[in-house]
Amino acid sequence: MQKLQPLIIVKMVNIENGNLIVKISPLGAELQSLVHKQTGMEYMWEGNPAFWGKHSPVLFPIVGSLQENIYFFEGKAYTLPRHGFARERTFSVKQVSESKAVFTLEADEESIKVYPFDFGFQLIYELKASTLLCTYAVTNPGAQTLWFSVGGHPAFKVPIVAGTTYEDHYLQFNVDEPLQRWHLEDGLISDTSSEVAAASGRVMLQPSLFYDDAIVLKHLQSDCVTLASTAHAHGLHFHFEGFPYLGIWAAKDAPFVCIEPWCGHADTVGHNQQLTEKPGIERLEAGGSWERMWRVEVF
Repeated sequence: MQKLQPLIIVKMVNIENGNLIVKISPLGAELQSLVHKQTGMEYMWEGNPAFWGKHSPVLFPIVGSLQENIYFFEGKAYTLPRHGFARERTFSVKQVSESKAVFTLEADEESIKVYPFDFGFQLIYELKASTLLCTYAVTNPGAQTLWFSVGGHPAFKVPIVAGTTYEDHYLQFNVDEPLQRWHLEDGLISDTSSEVAAASGRVMLQPSLFYDDAIVLKHLQSDCVTLASTAHAHGLHFHFEGFPYLGIWAAKDAPFVCIEPWCGHADTVGHNQQLTEKPGIERLEAGGSWERMWRVEVF
């Protein structure tokens, strides 16, 4: 008889203020719910596995895919899955206050097997008025240079309001600029691109936008994108200052859109797989610290 595996129950961490209630799972330090108290509106995707069973995974120590899921460091080959391992690890939790919580992951025997670096990695969630702040903080307690990428993958439900449609919604960039989409080949960044149709910085949502995988944008002038609708007055402002890359994605015909701020991206087609030469990789010297923050304001 097959032995049943024990059911692992992860207790959610709740933070709230006068405007928002947020729920975060210690598994992957994953944001799972963002509710506006006054309207009762939920802004996060529900995580229906029929489409995609995640809500907002963290991407660390890589963003996207490696060629053959392999990278090389100091002459040795290592294997990492797409987006790294942090999203599948349980973080330790410190509830700083009613409206702030800190989630911490550190190097251990298991991580060293696939990622030979000493590191400290924190996600800090904090509420201010109608805004949720998410800070990624990386420290290097080791003696060698730390090479890493980090990114967010929050999925927001679309339509936001019942009775409206996906096509009623749009993404408004705060700078009217060409949106050059870098195409993916088997999850890797190709050297071909095309312009995303946008009128005055506005991209109307439609499922077909994502039939060829994510929209990958590099080095935008914009640092804020608004998810809004032509059919109602609700939405959100997503600020991503300091992130050089932005991904926009949805599973096929799924009722959500991911707005993904990245420091780093998938391997490029034909890359030599050397970690230290990976396009977009972050470098942190021994004893150093590094931070980036995105924030989402709902309305």
